[in-house]
Amino acid sequence: MKQSRIIAKTLKEDPKEAKTKAHKLMLRGGYIRQIAAGVYTYMPLMLRTLKKIENIVREEMNEKDGQELLMPALQPKELWVESGRWERYTNIDGIMFAFKDRRNGEVSLGPTHEEVITDIIRKEIKSYKQLPVLPYQIQSKFRDEIRPRFGLIRAREFIMKDAYSFDIDEEGLHKSYMDMYDAYNKIFERCGLNFRSVEADTGAIGGSSSHEFMVLADTGEDTIIYCDKCKYAANQERAESKLVTHKQDETMKKMDMVYGENIVGVTELANFLQIPKWHTTKTMLYQADDEVVAVMVRGDTSVNEVKVQNFLNCKTFELATPERVKEVTGAEIGYAGPVNLPDNIKLLADNFTKNRTNFECGCNKTNYHSINVNFERDFKMPIFGDFKLSNKGDLCPRCDTGKLKETKGIEVGHIFKLGDKYSKTMQCNYLDKDGKEKPMIMGCYGIGISRIAAAAIEQNHDDKGIIWPKNIAPYTVHLIGLNLEKEEIKNQVDKIYEILKNKGIEVLYDDREKARPGEKFSDSDLLGLPIRITVSKKTLSKNHIEYKTRENNISLQISLDEAIDNIQS
Repeated sequence: MKQSRIIAKTLKEDPKEAKTKAHKLMLRGGYIRQIAAGVYTYMPLMLRTLKKIENIVREEMNEKDGQELLMPALQPKELWVESGRWERYTNIDGIMFAFKDRRNGEVSLGPTHEEVITDIIRKEIKSYKQLPVLPYQIQSKFRDEIRPRFGLIRAREFIMKDAYSFDIDEEGLHKSYMDMYDAYNKIFERCGLNFRSVEADTGAIGGSSSHEFMVLADTGEDTIIYCDKCKYAANQERAESKLVTHKQDETMKKMDMVYGENIVGVTELANFLQIPKWHTTKTMLYQADDEVVAVMVRGDTSVNEVKVQNFLNCKTFELATPERVKEVTGAEIGYAGPVNLPDNIKLLADNFTKNRTNFECGCNKTNYHSINVNFERDFKMPIFGDFKLSNKGDLCPRCDTGKLKETKGIEVGHIFKLGDKYSKTMQCNYLDKDGKEKPMIMGCYGIGISRIAAAAIEQNHDDKGIIWPKNIAPYTVHLIGLNLEKEEIKNQVDKIYEILKNKGIEVLYDDREKARPGEKFSDSDLLGLPIRITVSKKTLSKNHIEYKTRENNISLQISLDEAIDNIQS
């Protein structure tokens, strides 16, 4: 491709709307153009990269006996009502583009395709002899993000590969799941990404367990918790951990109230009472659907709201308003506690609040705190569970010696064990060998195609521009022609361009005659193709070309034949 013919031109300055490095570089390099908030046109160079990512995904999916199909983006409401997800996606989470068509029927643009594929399979598959199957597609998805940001990282329209496995039992699902786990590792390795698989929350998709595949990057929206000694890693929403336990008093002391005007927050409170943070207790009140729930955690931790919502299996979950807190406890925010809590309030407590004696907690009276509090004696026993947020410095839940660390990541893939969540609800059944009808056991597996491109740039760039991993670069070689105003030189460079193409080498040829050398080199660094070949009057006089790699900036004066050998090897 000749660069003079490229539609999108490079920009010298960072666009004001771009916040992350990848977003800035994609806009400056002419890879994408924004048409609306979170909606982008993939320009020719970016589309080439996306097609390469798609082909890598396609090859690895086909290797696992995946069957590619293409489902409609437009989906009827009836399927989503049947699965029970219409209300959550349209009203609670509100991420679905839903509207009425001219027939007054309610439809949506697909944010995901569990309902559609389940409807297809229940109509096409009847016997256990036809299972397992692994249909997949590569298609645009639509999600009405409240705050679309970071370019292709969180867009309202994006390209995704979604696959769905259908098996006869949990053993079959596990095999399909591990096949996809293996395929995903190969896909991200081939895309040149530094990534990590982590245990994750299943969210609105549902199911029993899931893994996310995270590209490690400082600009990532997700926090990854991992062990410094073993392979344990999880998204912070899902992460478990152990806490250091401390020696407790052997005898219970008399519970008392301590006055501390305007003392709110565990650090200030611990200093005021001259006790360690772990001896304090946070009690947070939440509105869970129609009821108020109190959650206790040690003062040196925080509530993991995702875990609590999953435990309660409620549709809505948010902090109770100050007005609601005062109505329930009689106190202002910051003084809630299990002591004297109304009997109708469900009380949950993290496992690491157990086995403490004479601890501190709120007493539901403004400016007062309860000390020397003990379970059973001073308040009703709560429901215990894993309700705390895991943090760096906590102890690993899987090994005896590790401590947890944290890093940031960009989610590029997510795999789920769905079980019979959709098949049972939507009557997606098969006949077993005894002629008995059973629900198919499902898994689903997503990869963000367009997100991979953005994540690759977040990981691979310098202050000059993009450094594309070789397998997903839009072109392999950037051919720079200098002194092209001289006809004899232009003819020579044109000839080299044709030689490279005839050798099957993907080449972008900067044939701009009026562009200065500095501009050409600057644009080349910005675009980030793996290899730059520069041809000029000076190099031709020595029967050489300048061969330079973008990744390590090594520059060589070699013959064209040597350059071609290097590229092809």
